[in-house]
Amino acid sequence: QVQLVESGGGLVQPGGSLRLSCAVSGSMFSNYRMRWYRQTPGKQRELVAAITSGGSTYYADSVKGRFTISRDNAKNTVYLQMNSLKPEDTAVYSCNAFYASWSVDYWGQGTQVTVSS
Repeated sequence: QVQLVESGGGLVQPGGSLRLSCAVSGSMFSNYRMRWYRQTPGKQRELVAAITSGGSTYYADSVKGRFTISRDNAKNTVYLQMNSLKPEDTAVYSCNAFYASWSVDYWGQGTQVTVSS
């Protein structure tokens, strides 16, 4: 069973930064398409950023220029660097691993990010 463990969430003031990490178990990490989602109560889950096995990236318009997704295949870890945080970035952020060959998804438990003064 593939496990994803997020870390790095917390409380930060507007304009601050946080870096989220997602550690993935197993030997297939380099083959996964990795994504970060976020969700707030009463709202639909939103895809924030994604990175392919080849390193191509995608960002939601709401975070372009502020967030950076990266991966370290040697450490089986994907990161989300979040800068210039805004109160509207407050959400539970979850990591997702997608293996296209089997069309399977794996999810982490989520980490809370709160942006507030």
